Amino acid sequence: MANFDYFVVFAEMRTGSNFLETNLNAFEGISCHGEAFNPFFIGYPNNDNILGVTLATREENPKALLREIKKTPDLSGFRYFHDHDPRIFDKIVDDPKCAKIVLTRNPVDSYVSRKIAQATGQWKLTDAKARKDSKATFDADEFATHLGALQDFQVTLLNRLQSSGQTAFYVAYEDLQNLSVMNGLAKWLGVDSALEALDKSLKVQNPSAVADKVSNAAQMTEALSGLDRFNLTRTPNFEPRRGAAVPTYFASQSAPLMYLPIRGWPEDQALRWMQAIDKLQGGKPASKLSQNEMRDWMRSHPGHRSFTVLRHPLARAHAVFCHRILNTGKGGYGGIRTVLGKRYQMAMPDDPGDASYDKVAHRTAFAAFLKFLKANLNGQTAVRVDPDWASQAKTVEGFAEFVLPDRLIRIETMAHELAELSAAVGLASVPELGAAAPDAPYQLIDVYDPEIEDLCRAVYARDYLMFGFKDWTPV
Repeated sequence: MANFDYFVVFAEMRTGSNFLETNLNAFEGISCHGEAFNPFFIGYPNNDNILGVTLATREENPKALLREIKKTPDLSGFRYFHDHDPRIFDKIVDDPKCAKIVLTRNPVDSYVSRKIAQATGQWKLTDAKARKDSKATFDADEFATHLGALQDFQVTLLNRLQSSGQTAFYVAYEDLQNLSVMNGLAKWLGVDSALEALDKSLKVQNPSAVADKVSNAAQMTEALSGLDRFNLTRTPNFEPRRGAAVPTYFASQSAPLMYLPIRGWPEDQALRWMQAIDKLQGGKPASKLSQNEMRDWMRSHPGHRSFTVLRHPLARAHAVFCHRILNTGKGGYGGIRTVLGKRYQMAMPDDPGDASYDKVAHRTAFAAFLKFLKANLNGQTAVRVDPDWASQAKTVEGFAEFVLPDRLIRIETMAHELAELSAAVGLASVPELGAAAPDAPYQLIDVYDPEIEDLCRAVYARDYLMFGFKDWTPV
């Protein structure tokens, strides 16, 4: 039997939460205290306290109300919507002693129901004779905002429960009229009592079909047809998350500049530029700093600016292939090269400078490497996802765990953007940006064709989408 100290009903407006609460309160040993953490009232409109805790006290210390709810002899709980007091969310969602009930409803139905309630001013119905009638006007933009908020909260809730090894009791709007489900919920909560019938004091306010409840049904149908209900256009992403690799960041000692490198380039022009700035003052950028040390640098450099450099995914992948895979000397990944040759039948020369390794062979090997990258980033290989070929989107997400870069600089406009950045921090003398070393033994332009581009798009679909990359063209 579950052993809970209290419960929460995660719901939203017009999902049937009032009806669910009424029936929970009908069970002996269960007490639900309304929207206990609604930012505008406590429990219910015109209510002045819950269990002796006033709205003012709750505002000052929301945990005080939570403590009182947990202390009651009954199993007590409350309803919580996505826009309720966020200070209490972490406390309840991470607490395994808090039973989670998740109530859901078709978002179109809940949206239309809310619009009608707003128009009539009638949020509950106890007598059908008093029912007020109105039709809603469907607003596509407003519904999209409504749907986005619901989905974001549901995904957050699901992930937090998964991460903490918890589960919830899910109830759909349609389940609320099922006596067996309600009794099953009470049993799951650990309460022995059962209901012989559901409470019928609350009546369904708008029982007709949703198309009959709106004044512009045709426009609603057209707007909803454009929604990707099954998320068919989502780009699957199985790449492992990347944390904030602060020791790889560079902090200038003579300017308030921090460089957050995205690996995958054998010769980093931006780093050389940073080094040249500090060299003018007889120093060099600090690296291998801990998070505390980097925070100290940030405090001692008010007005600091941070930046990173984005590169076209195909140019970056080709550079990595030449520098890490083909390269048999310093900097090459010999072990991974061996695995690619044996397990993925990637034909590579013992010596990349050998004349027998021509452009055709290079293109074939590079195409095979791109196919390997797709499997690798999807978690389908035993080889690690190396930072040199991890997606740039994941790397930037990792930055955000410590600091968000002020500027995402494109390599094709890097000289201009770095000059702007240096002017913004008051540098009077700025070194020129040096040229990048070409890939060897061949450059991307030697093997580029639409098929190569398509292979790269399959690997880095999210980078192309998030950063708006077009097909590669020589810089």
